[in-house]
Amino acid sequence: MLVGAVLTVTVTLAACSDTASGGGSPTAPNNGSVSVNPTFNNVDAMFAQMMIPHHEQAVEMASLAEMKAADPDVKQLADKIIAGQKAEIATMKGWLVAWGQPTTMPSCPGMHCMPSMMPNGKSPNGMMPSGMMPSGMPTMPGPMSGADMAKLQAATGTDFDKLFLQMMVVHHQGAITMAQAELAHGTNPDAKALASRIVKTQQAEIVAMQQMAGQLHS
Repeated sequence: MLVGAVLTVTVTLAACSDTASGGGSPTAPNNGSVSVNPTFNNVDAMFAQMMIPHHEQAVEMASLAEMKAADPDVKQLADKIIAGQKAEIATMKGWLVAWGQPTTMPSCPGMHCMPSMMPNGKSPNGMMPSGMMPSGMPTMPGPMSGADMAKLQAATGTDFDKLFLQMMVVHHQGAITMAQAELAHGTNPDAKALASRIVKTQQAEIVAMQQMAGQLHS
């Protein structure tokens, strides 16, 4: 049984204006010169800063599946995840550079915590509430812990396929939660469009993975 890497949302947001304009160039390279909308708020920046490492872990997991999966459908799904999420990582990094923002959360390196970006965490002007989140707030599934990743690396054959699918479903659920928060509280049209695409794509992949898992268990 997978040990869930479920994180309680507890990050404090620094005080900021509702919208901000990055100090960088309005364009950023991403397979060529791509126009970047310069208007963003703190939620847009946090969405990109936290989705990048979340996607990077998904790519790491999918790369293991490319090498170790026994089922060809699982391998094909892994290929799709890698291609799609690598492209999205490049896009989000381009936004942050153009906005003059760091590509990682300054107060929260890596994936040891998640921002207070819950869809029901509303506050005035669309910003997230500052301070510690109350204990009754929902938890956010994903990313995977180091122990989970070690367990996945050690698995082989059909056992690997089952565990990969189980873990990736949880991981996708975390991405969807963050994307829904961006849709509720972000202002940048490009970030909101990507968030909408993440919700649609990853919900469809969850359905596909659940079907694959059912076939493996039958």
